[in-house]
Amino acid sequence: MDGAELAGKIFYTWLTLVLGFILLPSAFGVSLGISEIYMKILVKTLEWATIRIEKGASKESVLKNSASVGIIQRDESPMEKGLSGLRGRDFELSDVFYFSKKGLEAIVEDEVTQRFSSEELVSWNLLTRTNVNFHYVSLRLTAVWVLGVLLRYCVLLPLRVTLAFIGISLLVIGTTLVGQLPDNSLKSRLSELVHLTCCRICVRALSGTIRYHNKQYRPQKGGICVANHTSPIDVLILTTDGCYAMVGQVHGGLMGIIQRAMVKACPHVWFERSEMKDRHLVTKRLKEHIADKKKLPILIFPEGTCINNTSVMMFKKGSFEIGGTIHPVAIKYNPQFGDAFWNSSKFSMVSYLLRVMTSWAIVCDVWYMPPMTREEGEDAVRFANRVKSAIAVQGGLTELPWDGGLKRAKVKDTFKEEQQKNYSKMIVGNGSVTSELD
Repeated sequence: MDGAELAGKIFYTWLTLVLGFILLPSAFGVSLGISEIYMKILVKTLEWATIRIEKGASKESVLKNSASVGIIQRDESPMEKGLSGLRGRDFELSDVFYFSKKGLEAIVEDEVTQRFSSEELVSWNLLTRTNVNFHYVSLRLTAVWVLGVLLRYCVLLPLRVTLAFIGISLLVIGTTLVGQLPDNSLKSRLSELVHLTCCRICVRALSGTIRYHNKQYRPQKGGICVANHTSPIDVLILTTDGCYAMVGQVHGGLMGIIQRAMVKACPHVWFERSEMKDRHLVTKRLKEHIADKKKLPILIFPEGTCINNTSVMMFKKGSFEIGGTIHPVAIKYNPQFGDAFWNSSKFSMVSYLLRVMTSWAIVCDVWYMPPMTREEGEDAVRFANRVKSAIAVQGGLTELPWDGGLKRAKVKDTFKEEQQKNYSKMIVGNGSVTSELD
């Protein structure tokens, strides 16, 4: 038997195993129990590793590693309360200390930029990329880490790449073929089948373990589904349990290829955020879409950018101005098994997928929440904040008022002017910001 024949047999056996034990069951939404066994072993291994680290590290080191709440202890009191201890009602030079303190807090650790970097772990998960605060503990733990590297890169990575290639290829080819059909019910059913099947395959390529809660509140046709945004794989996570018409930013590269193929089979809406005419067109398309109760629910991520799975930032009001029923969904990943956050300013899509595929697994919880509608007299901004608060509470996330656009843009002058106005009201008014608002 020559080398070519041997390689052919190995490749044939590999594809047979992938197709028979992983691809077909995942396409039909069936589990053979392999993933469950893998997760049980993984959980036991990480628990053992945590115990070994705690035993091998000094008490001070453990406390340091557990301090995931931040570097400094913030004073969250409002400006009026913070200044009351420094002065009476008139301006005093000592007011400078309050603003200097706030400025230093922002320099050392602000609330915004830390949301655009990976979440810190309390205990090491045996991945080199997360061991900044962890060092050599024992030979046994090092041996387990080496075995983990061999498993992730020599077994799981080839398997996951194979599944991802098949899933993405089928999605591009399938949506392109379905897109050639005339618009009718058959095209819609085939489009849903292609999206659902391919997304299930891609989730299996990430060793995805997803727990869906409150399925009775799943988004209905003609509605709008809004969710917090951590990664592009949020779409895969949600589409595994149901199909959506998506709204999102135009991308290039691999994401662009997928977007252009998907829009041929389903009325997704891709737009360029910098183009004002695109925004008006999106609003018009969305209003037309929700007017037809037979169409798929629209999936929107109102934050407009990926946040690191710890917080929910400002929801853009545009999604809440078009009317219709809002179906909130909270998504929370477990960072102990793998970091799902996509830092698009640091990693390309391919690099990000490589990092995810060399992690242990992607584990997350999805909570469907009761539908919400705009109350009488409630403007779009207040409605958006109400939905955001509900998602933050359900997902155990920190609610922040900041715009996610600060990820790439400077702070708007209006934010600075607002603080200046509040301070001036305390000085030239009657000494109270709240009384001015009343």
